[in-house]
Amino acid sequence: MNHILSNLITEQPNAKTSHIDQLDSQQIMYLINEQDQGVASCVHELIPLIAKAADWVVDAFNEGGRLFYVGAGTSGRIGILDASECPPTYGTDPSMVQGLIAGGFKAIKDPVEGAEDSAELGAQNIDEHGITSKDVVIGIAASGRTPYVLGAMKRAGELGARVVGICNNHGTPMALHAQLLIEAVVGPEAIMGSTRMKSATAQKLILNMLTTTSMIRIGKVYRNLMVDLNPSNEKLVYRAKRIIEMATDAPEDQVEQAFQEAAGHVKTAIVMIRAGVDAEEAKKLLELSGGFVSQAIEKNGAKKI
Repeated sequence: MNHILSNLITEQPNAKTSHIDQLDSQQIMYLINEQDQGVASCVHELIPLIAKAADWVVDAFNEGGRLFYVGAGTSGRIGILDASECPPTYGTDPSMVQGLIAGGFKAIKDPVEGAEDSAELGAQNIDEHGITSKDVVIGIAASGRTPYVLGAMKRAGELGARVVGICNNHGTPMALHAQLLIEAVVGPEAIMGSTRMKSATAQKLILNMLTTTSMIRIGKVYRNLMVDLNPSNEKLVYRAKRIIEMATDAPEDQVEQAFQEAAGHVKTAIVMIRAGVDAEEAKKLLELSGGFVSQAIEKNGAKKI
């Protein structure tokens, strides 16, 4: 059977795992793990491109724009996962980073027949979310040719958005619609065509880099601490207070007092303690520094550590 997909690297049989069905559980896992070893090194080679995409995202955020991931199946779910982790981790508004998946919310759990084959649906979803020239749209597709993703990317480009493509094959139609193309070609999967394995792992690594780097560069991190997290449950309240303690070396009672007076806002509490000011003044210092804790502390003459 001859089909265009048959020529994709992600659809080729892997000679190194052709005997995988003859192995016991441990041997299977060692073989899969051996295949996974090359994923990180593949992504490492792509860092200049990933960094450029992150710079675009930072520019978008600074101008009031948003980041959208667009994918189908596994790629769509990975985009939604990365987007959904930003509000609790970095205190972002849910609209700031969003994931779109072919077939909508239902498709996160269950496949929606035919949804990924519709370029029109991809374009429609872009229109529904009011994409503008301020936004960045990142299409994700292991094959580099999923119609839903290509339709979304094309429409986003027509609307003036910056468009990035992430795929796991060379020379795909995605290149026609991406202003920046990231080809994470990790080779044939351990199980032929199972792109939820190496291909998806590469995609996850890239998305982690993109949002983490972007959040650091807009002031969501102080040292290596997530100082803009949303303490929305018991675990995160504990983590928030621990972050304040680690950032200030203050005793527990001072941390607790600052946390309460700052209404649970970690950045404010840190600046209060480090700069020796009340909550209102700490908020002003943060506003003047664009939300960067180090700069807020320095503006009040406190020593940066």
